[in-house]
Amino acid sequence: MFKQLAVAGLRRGFGAVKALRFRYTRRRRGRTRTLLRLTRGFVTRSRYARRQYGDTPKTRRVFWGLEHGAGRRQHPALAKLSGKPVNRAARFSGKYGPPPRPLARRKSLEVRVAETEAEVRAAQRLRYQVFYEEMSAQASPRMAAERRDFDHFDAFADHLLVIDHSRIPDDYAGRGVPEDAIVGTYRLMRQEVAEARGGFYTANEFDIEPWVKAAGPDTRFLELGRSCVHIDHRSRPTLELMWHAIVSYLVHYELDIMFGCASLEGTNPDDLALPLSFMHHFCRGDVETSAPVRARDELFVDMNRIAKDEVDAKKGLRALPPLIKGYLRAGATIGDGAVVDEQFGTTDVLIIFPASQINDRYRDKFGKGDMRSDSVLTDSTQPAKSADL
Repeated sequence: MFKQLAVAGLRRGFGAVKALRFRYTRRRRGRTRTLLRLTRGFVTRSRYARRQYGDTPKTRRVFWGLEHGAGRRQHPALAKLSGKPVNRAARFSGKYGPPPRPLARRKSLEVRVAETEAEVRAAQRLRYQVFYEEMSAQASPRMAAERRDFDHFDAFADHLLVIDHSRIPDDYAGRGVPEDAIVGTYRLMRQEVAEARGGFYTANEFDIEPWVKAAGPDTRFLELGRSCVHIDHRSRPTLELMWHAIVSYLVHYELDIMFGCASLEGTNPDDLALPLSFMHHFCRGDVETSAPVRARDELFVDMNRIAKDEVDAKKGLRALPPLIKGYLRAGATIGDGAVVDEQFGTTDVLIIFPASQINDRYRDKFGKGDMRSDSVLTDSTQPAKSADL
């Protein structure tokens, strides 16, 4: 509290710092020391000094935003109080810098990364609307009270937003965009960001750590999840635009492999025997040259529920959700084993999507120049649940 008061006082004028000191002198000694330490150096001994911060060390002046510092960003708390925007997308961008803005655009639709916490909350509310109200996910009491789908990964992931500018009023003057204008979202988490902050979401269900380490430091991973689109925009043009944006994102950060969980409706594996067996026998890639990534032992559900010679491949493909079907057609492979997600009422499988395995048809459709990795258009017009690709 004292830090906020001190910052607010500095922005109003240095006389306010003196007032704050006098006001809290009567309080407990510890709190007074805290306030004095935060404001030390801004009030000189001379009551006639015109620039009361003239003797303040430069590092402190830069921290409080009184002087520009080369290579140093303004403190977020001060930026919030001063009204200057903080680009959320630039926080963990590293040497690459924030992604392009926009990543893709077509007519009234624009796709870019969320830049404010308010935009992230709007994406979470859209996820709640799709996953919990339209579908069968079970919300925690806090989620139900706030009507948002959230977890701790949201704090450091990038959130791809589909913005419909036709939903923005002409007289809108607020920061960012109105909540109703966000009609689609995708959560993107790069390897270096995940490793610095506790790991990937997918690691809760699948044992991906040995696989990531075996790929070596030159291979860079991207986890995709929490994808959904508003019911009024679930069409091929919207999905194409989202994937154009993901391609631009991959090019910007020089990423190589995408992965994530994909879901089948239902929590009884016996009811999903045909699609699970089809993916186990026909979609796991070359298991002889490399061991497939397995579901965690305590969550492992065997996908081999029907013998290979008894599986009708055409019926098995038709039984898959459109999202998974689109990835498999583009060249993605499936991990070993499935996981039942009781919260979302789904059975999850692992999708692995290296750039080198992308189908030429989709590479030609979405490829860009000398990109190291491409992406793919799904055939899905339905939202994806859990951490779905």
